[in-house]
Amino acid sequence: MVLFADLNEQDFSQIHTPIDDLVFPADVMLYAEGEQALGIFTLRKGMVKLVRSTADGRERIVRVLRPGDVIGLEALATAHYDSEAVAMVETSVCRIPLSVLHHLSANSPRLHLRLMQKWQQALKDADDWLAELNFGTARQRVAGLALKMRDTEQPQFTSFFARDDMGAMLDLKLETVSREISALVRDGLIKPQDKTGRRYVIVDAQRLMAL
Repeated sequence: MVLFADLNEQDFSQIHTPIDDLVFPADVMLYAEGEQALGIFTLRKGMVKLVRSTADGRERIVRVLRPGDVIGLEALATAHYDSEAVAMVETSVCRIPLSVLHHLSANSPRLHLRLMQKWQQALKDADDWLAELNFGTARQRVAGLALKMRDTEQPQFTSFFARDDMGAMLDLKLETVSREISALVRDGLIKPQDKTGRRYVIVDAQRLMAL
C-alpha cells in the first residue's frame, strides 16, 4: 500500500523478483551508511532511525521513520545508502529489490509518480525535522519532539526513546534531555504512562506548541 497502491494487475505481472518481508529486533541495523544497496524498504510496523557520522566522528540522528515511510529512497539514484538505518523497536519492513523498482518505474507511470511523491515527502520531512528540532531552547526542542512523535491513531499519546538517542537527535546532552522531560512532566504538559520513560500522554498540546 505504501508504493504499489495505484498499480494494476498488468503492473504486478511484471514483478519477477521476490519482495521480502523482514523483521528486525530493536537496535539491529537494516543497512550501513555508504553500503551498496540491494533494495529499498517500506516500513510496516515500528520505528527506524537514520544516523549519519560527522567529520569529527560523532553520530547524529537525522530523522525517525514510522509506518508508511520509505527507507533508502536515495539508492534509486546512487545505488548506495546515505545513512545508517537502525530499528528503534521491533520493526517489520518489506524489502523491494532495486531491479523491481527500476523496471516498474520505467514501465508504469503510476509507480513513477508515486516514487516521486514519496521522494518529495522525504525531502520535506527532512527539512521539517531540521527546522523544528535543531533550533530553539532545549525545552522547545524536547517539546517539539513530543509533538512530532505523537501516535497517528491516538494523538494524545507520544513516544520517546533512549535519552542518548534523543540527545543525538536534538543536539543536546543526555542530562539536558532528562532534565527538560522532567520539567515538562512537573509543569503538567506531559504525563508518563510506563516505567521506562518511553510513552507519555500529552496533557496540554497547546502549551507545548507555545513554548
